[in-house]
Amino acid sequence: MSYVDEVFELVVAKNPAQPEFHQAVKEVLESLRVVIEANEEAYRKDALLERICTPERQILFRVPWVDDKGQVQVNNGFRVQFNSAIGPYKGGLRLHPSVNLGIIKFLGFEQIFKNSLTGLPIGGGKGGSDFDPKGKSDREVMAFCQSFINELYRHIGADTDVPAGDIGTGAREIGYMYGQYKRLTGLYEGVLTGKGLTYGGSLARTEATGYGLLYLTEEMLKCNGKDIAGKTVVISGSGNVAIYAAQKAQQLGAKVVTVSDSTGWVYDAEGIDIALLKEVKEVKRARLTEYAAARPSAEYHDGKGVWTVKCDIALPCATQNELNLEDAKALVANGCFAVAEGANMPTTLDATEYLQKNGVLFCPGKAANAGGVATSALEMSQNSERLSWTFEEVDSKLKGIMVNIFHNLDDAAKKYGMEGNYVAGANIAGFLKVAEAMTAQGIV
Repeated sequence: MSYVDEVFELVVAKNPAQPEFHQAVKEVLESLRVVIEANEEAYRKDALLERICTPERQILFRVPWVDDKGQVQVNNGFRVQFNSAIGPYKGGLRLHPSVNLGIIKFLGFEQIFKNSLTGLPIGGGKGGSDFDPKGKSDREVMAFCQSFINELYRHIGADTDVPAGDIGTGAREIGYMYGQYKRLTGLYEGVLTGKGLTYGGSLARTEATGYGLLYLTEEMLKCNGKDIAGKTVVISGSGNVAIYAAQKAQQLGAKVVTVSDSTGWVYDAEGIDIALLKEVKEVKRARLTEYAAARPSAEYHDGKGVWTVKCDIALPCATQNELNLEDAKALVANGCFAVAEGANMPTTLDATEYLQKNGVLFCPGKAANAGGVATSALEMSQNSERLSWTFEEVDSKLKGIMVNIFHNLDDAAKKYGMEGNYVAGANIAGFLKVAEAMTAQGIV
C-alpha cells in the first residue's frame, strides 16, 4: 500500500465520525500523491504526513452563559491549533449550530495550506462553538463571547495564536471577545483580527475575502484568455463574502444575478442591488424575502436553486458541500466555464471532479478565499508597527497577494504535469513550503 493510502486509512481510523475532516484530508493527499511518491522514503521516515494530518493541539471546553430570561445555557467551545511550522496559528472562530470537532479540524487543516499560499508567516488553526448568534440579543451575544474568551484567552496571543471572524462571528462578536481578552490579560495587542477601526482593525478587512476572490478569478480568466467584464455571475450566500464578492464583480463589469441565505434565494435579472442587499443583511439582519419585496426585478424562491441559473461564472460563498454533483451538471449544461470557491470546501469531491473533467476552470477555496486571512495578517503587521494603512494600500497589497497565489498554484500544477488542475496546484504549492519548514525544524 502506498504511503498516501496508509496515512488516509490511519486518519479515518483515528478520527471516527468526522466526515468533513476525512474529506479534506483525502482531497489534499490525493492531489499531493505525485509529490509524496517522489519523496516517499524521506517523508515516511519522518512520519511527515502523519504529523501534518494531526493537530499540534486540540482544545475543547464548555461555555456557560446566562440568557435574557435568567436561564443558564451551555455550549461547546473548540480551538484546534493545527500547524505552526511557518508562523503563529491563524484562523477564524465559527459560531453556528453545526459546529463540531470534525468541522473545526477540516477547516483548520485547510487553513494550513491556505495560509501557506498567501506567502505570509502564518500557521493553520480554527475554532468556534455550536452557539447560534441568530436571534440573540446583544447582551446575550456579549455574555457568550465573554465566557468563551474566559477559557480561550489562555491559549492565544499575538505571537502564539491569532483568531479571527468566520460564519457567525462578525465585528460585534470580535469586539466583545477582544474587550474580554484585554480585561483578563491587561494586554493591548493584536491577538484577534477583524477588529473595529477604532481599536486596531484594518481598512478593507471587511471586503477582503470577497474582493480577493474576484481578484484571483479575474487573474485566472485572464491567464486563460477570458475577460470577466460582461459576464453573468451566480453567487450563493448573502454574508460578508457574498456581498463583497458581488460588489467587486460588478465593479469589474460583470452582472451578478443571484444571492441566497439559509431559507431561500433571489434571482434578480437586472443585477443584484448591492446597497439594498447590505441594508437587508447588514443593517436589518433580515431574510432575502425583504430584498425581493423591495425590488420589482427580483424573484424569491424557497430552498436551494442558485446553481440552476444560466451563468458564465459561479462563486459558491455560503458553506461547505453546498454544490453537489447534480448542481455541477446543471452548471455545465448551462454553459458555466469558471467556478471559484468563496467559502471553505463548498464543492463536493465528485462535483469538483465533474467540473474539471468538463473543462470548467476551477479554483479551490484554500486559494480563492485566502484574501480574508491575508488581510488579517496585514492587520497583524499594522498592529505590530502601531500603524494604520489606507484602504488603497491594503487593497493594493491584497490584489498583489491574490495574483501571486494564482501564479504560484498555476506554476506548481505545470511543474508536476497537471496544467490547469488548480486544486492540485494549490495543494502542492501550499504543502511544499510547510513540509520544508517542518523538516528544517526537526521532529517537533
